[in-house]
Amino acid sequence: MGDLFEHAGVDLLVGRGVALERIRGFLDATDRGGALVLSGAAGVGKTVLLDAVAEAAVANGSRVLRAAGVEFEADVSYSGLNQVLFPLYEVFGELETPHAEALQVALGFGSGSPPERLVVSNATLMLLCHVAKASPLLLIVDDLPWLDRASAAVLGFVARRLNGTRVTFLGAMRSGSETFFHGGGLPEYEVPPLDGESSQLLLNTRFPALAAQVRQRLLSVAEGNPLALLELPTALSGEQRSALETLPAVLPLSERLQALFVSRVSALSVAARRLLLLATLEGTGDVAVLQASARQAGYESDLEDLAPAEQDRLVAFDDGTRRLVFRHPLIRSAVVSACTSAERRAAHRALAEVLVSHPERRAWHLGEACVEPDEQVAGLLEHAARRIAARGDAVGAVAALVRAADLSPQGSHRARRLAEAAYIGADATGQLRNASELLEGARQADPELMDSLHFAAAAVFLIINGDGDIDTAHRLLAGAVEAGTHQYDAQDGALIDALHLLLLLCFFSGRAELWNPLYATLRRLRPEPPALLSVAAKTFSDPVRTGAGAVNQLESVLGDLQKETDPGWIVRAGTGALYLDRLAEVREPSWRVVFQGRDGGPPRRHIGALMHLCLDDYLTGRWDECLELADEGIQVCQDSGYPFFTWYFWYCRAVVAAARGDDEAADRLTDQIIRWATPRGVGVALHYTRHVRTVAESGRGDFESAYRHATALSPAGTFASHVPHALWVAFDVVEAAVRTDRHSAAAAHVRAMREADIAGLSPRLGLLAAGSAALCATDDNEAVRLFEQALARPGVERWPFDLARVRLAYGERLRRFRANADSREPLRLAYDAFTLLGARPWADRAAKELRATGWGTPKTTAGGEVLTPQEREIADLAASGLSNKQIAERLYLSHRTIGAHLYQIFPKLGITSRAALRDALAGLEK
Repeated sequence: MGDLFEHAGVDLLVGRGVALERIRGFLDATDRGGALVLSGAAGVGKTVLLDAVAEAAVANGSRVLRAAGVEFEADVSYSGLNQVLFPLYEVFGELETPHAEALQVALGFGSGSPPERLVVSNATLMLLCHVAKASPLLLIVDDLPWLDRASAAVLGFVARRLNGTRVTFLGAMRSGSETFFHGGGLPEYEVPPLDGESSQLLLNTRFPALAAQVRQRLLSVAEGNPLALLELPTALSGEQRSALETLPAVLPLSERLQALFVSRVSALSVAARRLLLLATLEGTGDVAVLQASARQAGYESDLEDLAPAEQDRLVAFDDGTRRLVFRHPLIRSAVVSACTSAERRAAHRALAEVLVSHPERRAWHLGEACVEPDEQVAGLLEHAARRIAARGDAVGAVAALVRAADLSPQGSHRARRLAEAAYIGADATGQLRNASELLEGARQADPELMDSLHFAAAAVFLIINGDGDIDTAHRLLAGAVEAGTHQYDAQDGALIDALHLLLLLCFFSGRAELWNPLYATLRRLRPEPPALLSVAAKTFSDPVRTGAGAVNQLESVLGDLQKETDPGWIVRAGTGALYLDRLAEVREPSWRVVFQGRDGGPPRRHIGALMHLCLDDYLTGRWDECLELADEGIQVCQDSGYPFFTWYFWYCRAVVAAARGDDEAADRLTDQIIRWATPRGVGVALHYTRHVRTVAESGRGDFESAYRHATALSPAGTFASHVPHALWVAFDVVEAAVRTDRHSAAAAHVRAMREADIAGLSPRLGLLAAGSAALCATDDNEAVRLFEQALARPGVERWPFDLARVRLAYGERLRRFRANADSREPLRLAYDAFTLLGARPWADRAAKELRATGWGTPKTTAGGEVLTPQEREIADLAASGLSNKQIAERLYLSHRTIGAHLYQIFPKLGITSRAALRDALAGLEK
């Protein structure tokens, strides 16, 4: 950038040499893209630095797009993104049709179904990269914390993916602000206050006539804040500046700055203040909207009336985008403070009349214009809330519903809207304290509503995420369903949502009797239960008895999944797919939900998708990823206000630890689950701990303990009613029974598997059922035949741990009737699989059997270690020439995670560089 920063006024950049060098280094990398976030206290000079950067970038041949978060539009979805992309509207048509349409609908330029946020995010990224082909593009976004949630999620998504492009992102936010950009891995530079020398130079340059004692007082109060140094003196009278009059008493800095801005705004003409008010409330700075709304309001004013405000550096006009830009966010607050409530309402009404083609924004302005209850406006806001919620912006939907409730003339309507807001908030955002307050408001508005579905569903989330128990939550929700006015209409969204939640409560209880109210309601639904609810009620409740009846319906549900955009629907599909081992088909949509969650999407959906990915990872041998995602899930639960779901991720960590022989971790985690779940009545969590301990004991060869834990989950010879996890220990029951000479119990359990036809539920269960029958066979030749049939079943390679266990059992059986040569192949395959998984106790068992056949110690890598399946996949991709970023995109991981894995892989393979990977991997095959 050279000396291009000299385009900015010297007085505004006093003491900013270090900051400019930091940003200059960032801009010098424009051709390869990237992102940088400036942070700092209010008034520290972030906006001035952004101005200097923008001016320098333009002079250097870059195109600059600018936007700023707007406090008064924080609840208007995509208003910030509208600011950014409006200058590029004519280019939308150069994108592929789905992406162009997504942007047009999201930004209010077209009509249609609300697009998925990930589609909008990708469309925005593609648009910016497309525009940057002509010249480097710099995107500057000020006041990040005031961006609406939807825009912040999209821009955060974009900012994290700019490396390697010709697009750079430069944002600014106040220190301590909570935004989607904070802690998200973006480089951050905190702009410090000016040092004493620079503060004095700035003050002396701008106000040379200040008396010495006044100067010292201002320096002390400002504490290096440039905005305070520049603005505080303007509020002083000539006598005060000359120390002929005592200075006013010290006030907190933020209040003093706010008061200064209000006074400056109040000094403008009525016409100017009205225009500034319209611009403030409109939010995007669109001059066309500003002029139209001024005419609509009947103001006899035009843009020329803003000349004094521009001269006083309150606002500026961007000729390129035809937008009015405020110099500092405090000016917006000052504009509102300087106007009467009647003036604000009039401005909102004028804007509502102009924004007729933007129903959500129009509804919001109408709501702000109302001073009395208005059912028509409340209805518009409620409708807008549904549209907002449909695209995943739960926070915006709650805000719209709360305002609708405020404007509801009837207490019943107010209560209904508050209850729905509470439900959406509790179900998606994690703001349980706010949900509690909303529920209390609903109760006061209409005590009769306490049994409504939304009220009860929101209360359930408060109960289970607090210290309440499952029985209380179940009783409340089941009672609300029974007493509801829904007439069992299967099209009633509130009813179906309540039934999905009731299904989860029944599952969490681990008790068969709690399912009866749900089943009774499903039988009464008209015309019939929705497919997804019907499937989950059969496969998630008691799959041994009812799962087979849902296989075809599940096929239909999963067939529509790849094009589904609703994160809640995707998570519910995963619930229905779990015990039929169909999570692989939910995997890609689940990753979409996780990405949305990482970029600010609904945290509970994020948690649900992580659960299903973790469980699929365990079953399919991606154990390292399982642990990584479990850690993410625990963190999301803690951060988002859903502590209830943490036990799922404890379980995922525990079962991997058990399989790998980390007894200390497995015991600690299962004890933790038991202590948490027992007083709350979360019986299914106790079932899951029995599975963990069964795996741990079987790996150690302590089959007596393994039998005790497995049969505590479901007795031998039967499958306990509504204990779906009994399917996951069916093989363990048989193996432990055979190893402890309980042959009749083993035979009974094999018979129960056959009678229930669990093999028909999934290939994995077919493998385990056939392997169990082979284990139990009394004739050696019959056992060999059954084992061969089990291992020949199609698709069994997808389940490496279960497949290795059956191979181990086969090899053990062959060796015991002295077929040593034949036993080596299944034992070697089992050993290799266990070793790759890191399942040390199982690998030790297989190695012991191999040694008993006379086979030598199995070969390992040079370092005595082997690669895990995930490490091997990463190594293969890296050896093929892919970069860390390309590997990360393919495996849905971060590039930092890929780098960390490669850091561990190299020493395992005895190499020091990427170039040696191919030969090292080839050596493993020998």
